Amino acid sequence: MDMSDPKKPMARHLGPLDEEELITSGIRHSPKDFGFQWTYGLRRFTGCLGQVPASLALQLFSLALFTVLLVAILVQVSEAPGSQGLENSKQEEIYQELTHLKAGVARLCRPCPWDWTFFQGNCYFFSKTQRNWHDSITACQEVGAQLVVIKTAEEQNFLQLLTSNRLTWMGLSDLKHEGTWHWLDGSPLLLSFMKYWNKGEPNSSGEEDCAEFRSEGWNDSKCDWRKFWICKNTSTPCSSD
Repeated sequence: MDMSDPKKPMARHLGPLDEEELITSGIRHSPKDFGFQWTYGLRRFTGCLGQVPASLALQLFSLALFTVLLVAILVQVSEAPGSQGLENSKQEEIYQELTHLKAGVARLCRPCPWDWTFFQGNCYFFSKTQRNWHDSITACQEVGAQLVVIKTAEEQNFLQLLTSNRLTWMGLSDLKHEGTWHWLDGSPLLLSFMKYWNKGEPNSSGEEDCAEFRSEGWNDSKCDWRKFWICKNTSTPCSSD
């Protein structure tokens, strides 16, 4: 057989970057995209855990590996010839180990709820449905959070990257005083944040009093229009025990 046949598919060996892609987050950005040094957790492996501390991901990996080993032992024992008593004893031992594993997973620290995203000490919920600006505030309050108030440039870059493909409300408006923008916590919009408005915005065209993420920046929009929204809450610290 001609090994140089171009029609024959060739096996592809995974390089370090390929292996990294298999275990890292489904949403991947380089650290320079956020303006700081930060690495996403093992999101694909941890499933709905989202972006979690590496220590938690390693704990889960260890537990999963141990579980696989226990199941393999169970299968090996069940297929091996021998006394029924020995098999029952091994099965009981494995059952007890799995029970302890289940309890251990339940005690693992999660800084954010399962469907929230962790970033720099805060948890963020990215909605999958749309509401107007006022109803978005209510939706966040119902889960003990707040329509997102942006405090740092790093946080802005992080949120902008994750909302670049859809219109999303933030907790910023000039409803109290036209042209004077304030966050929901009462703090004014800093001059250093004015650069995030898209070109020509805010223009207050047609009573556009609420701010949204649009494309690569911010835009003022009518508050009664339905858009996605982001809730923000402080993460839960892990116990040192």
